[in-house]
Amino acid sequence: MEKQTVTIYDVAREAGVSMATVSRVVNGNTNVKPSTREKVMKVIEALDYRPNAVARGLASKRTTTVGVIIPDITNLFFSSLAQGIDDIAKMYKYNIILTNAEEGQEENALSSVLARQVDGIVYMGHSLPENIRKELKRSRIPVVLAAMNDSKEEFSSVNIDYETAIYEVTQRLIKSGRQHVAFVAQEDYLGDNQPSRLNGYKRAIKVSDLPVEEDLIFGLNQGKYKNAYDFAEKLKNSRADAAVIINDEIAAGILNYLQDEGVNVPEDFSLVSSNDSAVVEMVRPRLTSICPPLYDIGAVAMRILTKMMDKDDDDEIDKVVTLPYKISERQSTRDI
Repeated sequence: MEKQTVTIYDVAREAGVSMATVSRVVNGNTNVKPSTREKVMKVIEALDYRPNAVARGLASKRTTTVGVIIPDITNLFFSSLAQGIDDIAKMYKYNIILTNAEEGQEENALSSVLARQVDGIVYMGHSLPENIRKELKRSRIPVVLAAMNDSKEEFSSVNIDYETAIYEVTQRLIKSGRQHVAFVAQEDYLGDNQPSRLNGYKRAIKVSDLPVEEDLIFGLNQGKYKNAYDFAEKLKNSRADAAVIINDEIAAGILNYLQDEGVNVPEDFSLVSSNDSAVVEMVRPRLTSICPPLYDIGAVAMRILTKMMDKDDDDEIDKVVTLPYKISERQSTRDI
C-alpha cells in the first residue's frame, strides 16, 4: 500500500498549532516559544514530515533550486565541474536539479528544468545554439555559463582563456619540431558559437610561418571514445605528425588506436589534450594536457549565480570570469 504524503496541515493538526507556526519552526524562525518548537519537532519526527520545497516556493516565489544542464553526464570533464557547483550550492542552501542534455536534446532539457520553477540555471555545453539562447533570455531568470564563453556577452560566464591555451600548446608542438599539427574537436567547436579554440590554433600556425592546412582540421559529430577510435584511422593516414585535441575522451580513443596500429607516441606522433580530466592519467602513455581548474570553474559559476539570485548589487557581479590554467607535459609529447 502506497504511503500517504504527510502535509503541513497534518503536522499542525497533530501538534495543535497553526500551519503558520509549523512553517516558522521548519524555516528556523526564532519567533516561536521553545516549548511549542519542541512539540512541533516531535510531531514532525513522528510523522516523518518532509517539507515540500516547491510548495514553499509558491508562497515565497522562490524554490531554492538551481537547474544544472550538462551535455554528457558520463564525461568526467563535466562531472568535475558539477562537483564544484554542487558544493557551493549546498553551502548557500540551494538544491540542484541536474539534467543531461545530449546532442539535439538541449531544448527538451531546458524546458524540463524551467518547468521545475528553478531560481537560476548553470548551463554547460559545447556551444550555445540560438534557440537555447532565446529560451534562456525569455525565461528571465539568472543564468551563468560554466566552461564556455558567450561571444555576445549576454550571460555571465566562467572559463579559462582557451584561445591562448590552444595557441600556446600548438606553438610548443611546432617549436619541438612538428610541422603538421592537426586540430581535432567536436563539430560544435568549429562553428561561430565557440570559435576561440580554433582561432588560437590558427594563430599559432600563422605566427610560425606555416600554412594553415584546412584538411588537418577535423570535426567529429560526437565526443565519445568509440567515435574517436574509429576516426583515428583518418588522422593516421593524413600527413599530421601531432594533434591538439579538444576532448580527453577523443584524445584517449585516438591514442589507443595509434598504439594498436604500431605508431610510437610521442616519437612518431605527439598528442595534446585540453581538459585534464581523470582520463589523461588513465591511458598509457599519459596525455599531456591543458589544465583548467575544473572544480573551481563550477564553484565560481555557482557563486556568481547565488549573487544573481539573491539580487546582490550588479556592480559586484563579474560578467566574464577568466581563471588561470596550467599545461602539464606528460608522456604523449616530448620537449614541448
